[in-house]
Amino acid sequence: MELLKQLGSQAQASAHALSLFNTTEKNKILEQIAQALLEQTPAILSANQKDLENADKNGIAPVMQDRLRLSTERIQEMAEGIRQVIQLPDPVGNVDNMWKNEAGLLIGKKRVPLGVIGIIYESRPNVTTDAASLCFKSGNAVILRGGKEAFHSNKMLVTIMQSVLAHYPSIQYAIQFVTDTSHETAAALMKLTEYLDVLIPRGGAGLIKRVKETATVPVIETGTGNNHVYIDKDAQLDMAIKIIVNAKAQRPSVCNAAETLLIHRDVAKEYLPHIERALLDANVELRADEEASAYLTSASLATDEDWETEYSDYILAIKLVDSIESAIAHINYYNTKHSEAIVTDSYQASQKFLNEVDAAAVYVNASTRFTDGFMFGYGAEIGISTQKIHARGPMGLPELTSIKYIVYGDGQIRE
Repeated sequence: MELLKQLGSQAQASAHALSLFNTTEKNKILEQIAQALLEQTPAILSANQKDLENADKNGIAPVMQDRLRLSTERIQEMAEGIRQVIQLPDPVGNVDNMWKNEAGLLIGKKRVPLGVIGIIYESRPNVTTDAASLCFKSGNAVILRGGKEAFHSNKMLVTIMQSVLAHYPSIQYAIQFVTDTSHETAAALMKLTEYLDVLIPRGGAGLIKRVKETATVPVIETGTGNNHVYIDKDAQLDMAIKIIVNAKAQRPSVCNAAETLLIHRDVAKEYLPHIERALLDANVELRADEEASAYLTSASLATDEDWETEYSDYILAIKLVDSIESAIAHINYYNTKHSEAIVTDSYQASQKFLNEVDAAAVYVNASTRFTDGFMFGYGAEIGISTQKIHARGPMGLPELTSIKYIVYGDGQIRE
């Protein structure tokens, strides 16, 4: 606990100093960090190899090891993500609106950093650089606590970033890393109200649930993705196949992958055999309700649990529905408010789906895999917020700021 208090105190001092840095200064430092990551690629890969070896020893599934694995190309993508953050407008200092009240006061809403952000996350090392760069550009200090699966990778990445910050003493603790991966330390971080302004968990359902139940620090909930693709009766078969295969199999371990396929009964008999072949070619295991199973050759029978499961694996649940209303009802009951998609040529159906599905991102004729800060043009993301307070969807720079009111007067007093 004393170590966390030290990290928190250091972060607060750096956050105050960083809030006074201008955009040019912050971008210069971020470019130095991006370049340092590229120059230290061999060291990063060596650290990552230790994590991969431990993952193999501990029997972590191959699909989850893919989340953990770094390569020269992925490190280049991390650096490119930082450079995209550099190119983005800096929200800090922006005045969103100004108006004059009846007393003649000129009132404005000015964007300011949140302060000190704590982030608890699991297995994906790229989260380390994404989170650090976004927090830094938006003027926030960050305390990172990654999972033990990626410990060596995360520690190396932070060490490299800190080597750049060491040249700027006033902000040298703007990016910090919790080296203790125990649950006890994580729980203590969740209660570090004296130092943390907000806590952002990024990971599976278990982590999100634990943070929500334990934290006394304000939490922005992110993450779990029990996502659906609904194939409407007016959908094009070729398009439907492309979208569901991509949404499920392009990278099944991530939170924007699809977990359930809903298909209108009117096209199920014709479409499902073609969809099945494409999914089997992509090594996807199928679990279907009794009606859908009649049109499939390889599916096991789905249980109620399948409709609420985020597999994060090459597994897909399939269910027949009578109507778009039934599809929407199923989605709104089982989804985690992350990403939902409809495939249809009907404008009316698409608008109904957009209007009535409750999720952070709702798609018409596109894969759920696009719910991503990089793909949305944010350069990187701090996470996908699935709540409705403060931020929703991919969280970029604006979502890492708050506002303060600035008020200009010329001697007014309240009567």
